[in-house]
This record gives sequence, C-alpha cells and structure tokens, in this order.
Amino acid sequence: MQYEKSGVLWVVASFLIWGIMPVYWKHLSHVSSDEILTGRIVWAFFSTLLLVLILKNGKQLLQDVRELWKKQSQFWSLFIASMLITSNWFIYIWAVNNNHIVQTSLGYYINPLVSVLLGIFFLKEKLSSMQKIAFLLAASAVVILTFSYGKFPWVALTLAVTFAVYGFIKKRIQLDSLRGLAIETLFMTPFAVGYYIYLFMKGKAVFLHFDIKTDILLLLTGVATALPLVLFAKGVQMIPLYVSGFIQYIAPTMMLFLGVVIYKESFSSIEMFSFSIIWTALILFTISKVYESISTKRNAH
Repeated sequence: MQYEKSGVLWVVASFLIWGIMPVYWKHLSHVSSDEILTGRIVWAFFSTLLLVLILKNGKQLLQDVRELWKKQSQFWSLFIASMLITSNWFIYIWAVNNNHIVQTSLGYYINPLVSVLLGIFFLKEKLSSMQKIAFLLAASAVVILTFSYGKFPWVALTLAVTFAVYGFIKKRIQLDSLRGLAIETLFMTPFAVGYYIYLFMKGKAVFLHFDIKTDILLLLTGVATALPLVLFAKGVQMIPLYVSGFIQYIAPTMMLFLGVVIYKESFSSIEMFSFSIIWTALILFTISKVYESISTKRNAH
C-alpha cells in the first residue's frame, strides 16, 4: 500500500509540472518557437545524458543503442517516435505562445481516447458499450467545436494524435524511460545543433543575446523536459494503469484554467458545452477502465 501511495505522489508531481508548463513557455514568449524547440532538444539531451552518467548507466545506454541497431525496425520506429514528440513539442510551444492554451488542453483531454482508437485498429482490442458511448460523445464534441471555431481544431487534434502515436510506438519498444529519452533526443540533437549554428550565423539567436534570465530559462528547458518524464516513469511502475490514466487529467485541467482564468483566452458557452461533453466521455471511459481492472483482478484470484 505504501508502495502504491508513493507511486501516486510521483505521478501527480509529474502531471502538476506538465500542467504548469504554459507559464514557463509564456516567460519565453519573446523567443521564437523554433529556437525554444531547438534549445529544448539540445539541453534535454545533455540533461538526460548527465543524469544517466550520474546514475552510472552509461554502459547500459551504449548497450541500448547497440541492441536497437541490431533490431532495425525498432531503431527506425524510435526515430519516428523522436520526430513525433519533437513535432508535439513544437506545436505545444507555438500554441501556448500564440494564445491557444485552451486548444492544447483539449488536445491532452482527447489524447487517451486516440490512444484507445489506435489499440482498436492496430491491436484488435475490443471496446465495451460504455467505451463506445464515450467515443461517440467525444467525437460529437470535436464536431461541435469545429463548427463553433469555424475551422478545424488542428492544434488540439495534432497534439492528441502525435502524442498518442508516440506513446503507442514507445510501448512496443522495451527501453528504460530515461535512457530512451536520451536516445530520442540524440536522434534530433544533430539537427538542433545545426539549426542553432544557422541562427547564430544569421544573427537571429536570442540565446546569449538578450538577458541572463532568458539564457537560464532556455538552459533549463532540458530539466523541465526530463524531470516530469523521470517522475512519471518512476511512479507509473508502482500503481495500476487506470490510476495513472485518471491522474493524467490534472495537466489539461490546469492548462484550461491557466488559459481561461490567467491568460484570459476566450471560452464561449459552446466551448463550455463541448468540453462538458468531453468530460462526461472521460468519466464514462475512466469508470469502464476501473471496472475492467477490478474484474480482471477478481478473475485472477
């Protein structure tokens, strides 16, 4: 029981950090999204590599790379996953700094539903009646939002799909989360370093050219990326999957609050209605998952 409680605390901490991240990116709104992303990749790589070395897992990291290279399908799958999470980071940073925090919260609300959809199509998983209703409700809410926006909510859906597919690929590759992140960022680091050189040569780089606060915030993007992932990876192994699934709604709820209350983004009655439908869908979905998990445990005994 104590083991499970500490797991819950680790996972809650990770989602609290993810939920407050829009505030962090807002403090870098004077830096272009492409430079923030470039710095985030480079410093995330060095932060995770440093942590791997501190934990004396350097040899294991090299072994992971060798094993991946032997399994070419997994190697390139992880490369694709790296591209997907990089795209997700870019869209998220761009959306926050262009006043689309409400849409980012929508994206992370519907992400678990997209994940289950991938399970249906690719793993031939079956849905319960309650889960089918949850899907229909969520889909209808997205349709309503599309008509209310007058345009496709591409930010929300791109964030949801890229993160869901990223998670789907990662689940099929058995790799330690910290070392996995080091390898993922390693894939993108040469491109990021090349782009940083381009920015400096063209005199477009803000890093080292604005103020010390900006430099520190850009340097710490690596820690801001790695820390919640490490906390989540540590905690999720100690608790049932449905518990972590329920906790994950902390982050988009905080994002929605920040977007509407703190940053005064518009939130019309139609958006409120649509989000209410999605919340209902998520409640149904979560209840069905809890019921499934309890039934599985009973049958096992």
